[in-house]
Amino acid sequence: MRKSLLLTCLGLTVVMLSLTAIGADAPASKNDWPSWRGPNRDAISTEKGLLTEWPEDGPEVLWTADGLGRGFSSIAISGGRIYTMGERKGGAYLICLDLNGKELWGAKVGGGDPNCTPTVDGNRVYTVDRNGELSCVGTESGNVLWTKSFTKDFGGKMMSGWGFSESPLVDGDRLIVTPGSNDAMLAALDKKTGDVIWKSAVPKLGNKGGDGAAYSSVVISNAGGTKQYVQLVGKGIVSVRASDGKFLWNYNKITNGTAAIPTPIVRDDYVFCSSGYGEGGAALLKIVKEGADLRADEVWYKKAGELQNHHGGVVLLGDYLYMGHGHNQGLPVCVNFLTGEPTWGPKRGPGGDSAAVVYADGHLYFRYQNGVMALIEANPKELQVKGKFDVKTKDGPGWPHPVVLGGRLYLRDQQHLHCYNIKKS
Repeated sequence: MRKSLLLTCLGLTVVMLSLTAIGADAPASKNDWPSWRGPNRDAISTEKGLLTEWPEDGPEVLWTADGLGRGFSSIAISGGRIYTMGERKGGAYLICLDLNGKELWGAKVGGGDPNCTPTVDGNRVYTVDRNGELSCVGTESGNVLWTKSFTKDFGGKMMSGWGFSESPLVDGDRLIVTPGSNDAMLAALDKKTGDVIWKSAVPKLGNKGGDGAAYSSVVISNAGGTKQYVQLVGKGIVSVRASDGKFLWNYNKITNGTAAIPTPIVRDDYVFCSSGYGEGGAALLKIVKEGADLRADEVWYKKAGELQNHHGGVVLLGDYLYMGHGHNQGLPVCVNFLTGEPTWGPKRGPGGDSAAVVYADGHLYFRYQNGVMALIEANPKELQVKGKFDVKTKDGPGWPHPVVLGGRLYLRDQQHLHCYNIKKS
């Protein structure tokens, strides 16, 4: 009897441990926003049933969290928790909140005021501080599980002085990061241990821009029938083969010497890229298979004065690109993806300076640097503003990208995180 009971208990323990192990690496729910620009890194939310117009004073504020520290991190949401970063006394912290804005824990993950948006994967969350310290943290405990240094471990560098800013990419069992050195421009690590799987060496990438990593984050493309990681670095767009990190192609024309920032847009065999600061511009590339190699053909290119995105990001909906145009301007514009020709704009929008953009339920959410939040219909025929309001606080430039999830609009503003109710009643 005792032996039978013991065997039963042991069996239950094995089952529970197996379930725990499965859950530990379970993919994010489709209702999560686990990383930079959402689950697909395209700034597209699948939310429905949202307000199509806003009251004059804006949507209802559900709650505001305070004391989050300095920095320009946005937020990630996974498993009913919110993750962000901020500089507090003693260093840079990864901060975990519940969905009511209550802080659950904070973990020191480096120094300086961070720009990275955390990346959540199962029971781990990954961060990069401005000095290039990469950390893996347990989501339940807040304990740091392992760290790597982009500079010490990979000889990495940034193109300019505002510090490392990328959000790491989780792809299966791998973590993809951008140390920014010539022999490790990108690197793939074992996401559980931090062990190096491959480092991607790159040749001379062109004369324009600066050496090192930039302020963008890696996206996955299957252009030309090859799975690859595409990233905007200091010397422009680079692509490396996902399996082993082999350099595939690069495009130097759209970068600049100060800060290359927007995350590339990928669709089918195409890659759209842009940057600001007067030297950049915008371009659409078609990736073509050439024997065993790939090449990037320029479909169209626009000079900086014609079309460029500073750092608020671009959204592709169907055959149309929506963005804020102009260095430090954020002028709303809609552009035909395949031709580069505007269907409307650029026009002065409801806010000022740069604009960070996300899409949900037929509308674009333009968060302006000067503290104005605007709702713009995703309409390729005309600019239609459906509402605007002033963000509750203005601690600094409104650069952190908005997040729309669960009928809520989240806006990070330095020490504060504001949560607005944007669901239809």
